[in-house]
Amino acid sequence: MSAFSQVIEYSAKHPKPADITFEYGTAGFRTIGETLESTVFRAGLLAALRSQSKQGQVIGVMVTASHNHERDNGVKLVDPMGEMLQQSWEGYCTDIANASSDAQVVDILASIVELEGIDLSVQPKVAYARDTRPSGPLLQAALEDGLSALNVEATNFGIVTTPQLHYFVRCLNTANSPSPYGEPTEAGYNAKYGQAFLRLVDGKPLPSTLHIDAANGVGAPQVRKLASAIGSPYFNIEVHNSDIDSLGKLNIDCGADYVKSNQRSPAGTTLVPAGRYCSFDGDADRIVYYYVDDHGVFHLLDGDKISTLVATYLRDLVAAAGISDLQVGVVQTAYANGSSTSYIKDTLRLPTVFAKTGVKHLHHEAEKMSIGAYFEANGHGTVLFNPCAVEKLQAVRPATPAQADAIDRLWALRDLINESVGDAMSDMLLVETILICKGWTLEQWDAAYTDLPSRLLKVVVNDRNIFKTTDAEQKLTSPPGLQSVVDSLVAKFPRGRSFVRPSGTEDAVRVYAEAATRSDCDQLAYAVAGAVFDQAGGRGERPAEFL
Repeated sequence: MSAFSQVIEYSAKHPKPADITFEYGTAGFRTIGETLESTVFRAGLLAALRSQSKQGQVIGVMVTASHNHERDNGVKLVDPMGEMLQQSWEGYCTDIANASSDAQVVDILASIVELEGIDLSVQPKVAYARDTRPSGPLLQAALEDGLSALNVEATNFGIVTTPQLHYFVRCLNTANSPSPYGEPTEAGYNAKYGQAFLRLVDGKPLPSTLHIDAANGVGAPQVRKLASAIGSPYFNIEVHNSDIDSLGKLNIDCGADYVKSNQRSPAGTTLVPAGRYCSFDGDADRIVYYYVDDHGVFHLLDGDKISTLVATYLRDLVAAAGISDLQVGVVQTAYANGSSTSYIKDTLRLPTVFAKTGVKHLHHEAEKMSIGAYFEANGHGTVLFNPCAVEKLQAVRPATPAQADAIDRLWALRDLINESVGDAMSDMLLVETILICKGWTLEQWDAAYTDLPSRLLKVVVNDRNIFKTTDAEQKLTSPPGLQSVVDSLVAKFPRGRSFVRPSGTEDAVRVYAEAATRSDCDQLAYAVAGAVFDQAGGRGERPAEFL
């Protein structure tokens, strides 16, 4: 096909490693950075076709591996409204990444054109960026070759956070619409979210310093730019772990994933009672908060805590605005702590639904709600206002000053939230807004409910593909009989809950358990892990019995 006449020439510069199979998942492609050159080149080709399939709308390409080790890298495509790539195109990504020859790359491109009915006369447009990883320049060059091979109109946004690129893509594609999302620049991003933040907190008591662990990643320079743009004592920050120039520091003993997984403070920070602390991950799409109490005990405020805080504030504002048919809802995964789910249902009396693990699944469920809040326990999430909610906000006519204030605050909150994707900086400003407006400390926030003790274990198995789940991954349908064993073990422990789900990347399964006490929780977790090992092809060392 003449439209692809340059592809073989460019593709020859980026041969696929012979012994690696690539798979596009929720996070795109992700593995050792130096092995991804051909994959990123081919992602550029696919981004061009995706743009043409969307009548020339801008598609995003982000080169990042988020919270992974510095040696890793990855690439993912961003759809026109800043959302994750449509799931039906993930297979195309996997197919082209694994093409064994340059000629096969062209054949796959031609097949996609035919299957999707793509008009190749449409000018493709792509916006791209990367994070601070040392393999970034190599992969960016490969991406640019892919874009050049198909004569893409490309915009390089440089080194920015992953959520910023999602924001830029949405801005570019709504620029000529009745409701432009914002200015597609770093300055535009900072102005939009910074100004919304100041509208919401103006006149409230000033907070104490917020200490930010930036994981030695791209969030460090970007949050400093945000603070400079805000230029207010309402956002008084001190950034820790901000070394983006030295090798071997990204996400090492710091960052949101480290803090969440280890339940401890990151390196480079010293926690003191009444201090306020949060951590980003390496590309600043996750955030968790934490503090130590007067006894020096560490307390984590993860995505579940953020979700309940945000849902509470939104529920109260909607009630104050007098919009009776505007419903706030919450989306969670099976990994959400049971106490958070009970709090949402029984105390807040808000609807909650479960989605499969993976941001794209939560985002899809949140779109069905009037105002949908979703956060994974790892701190990745956002809030969506669907079109019906926006219409109701536009139609309401306040009868009192209090009602008018609540409506104004809902509009400002919508401006404060990055609706395209989970965004550590936007979510941080959202949390800060709520805490300032409520006059709460982190300890007061934490007091809303107490998490049940939980444990997450990994069991290596011969074949993860035999594990099939239902009910948002909370129940096993295969292997036969294993779910009954899990149920019988759970029944032995007060407030017990456990589920088993296959890993998306390796022959292993994850076993999650929670119960009323730490002892019960650990006993349940190891009992279920042992049952999985014994009955479903466990490999290597059997999970140790809890002592």
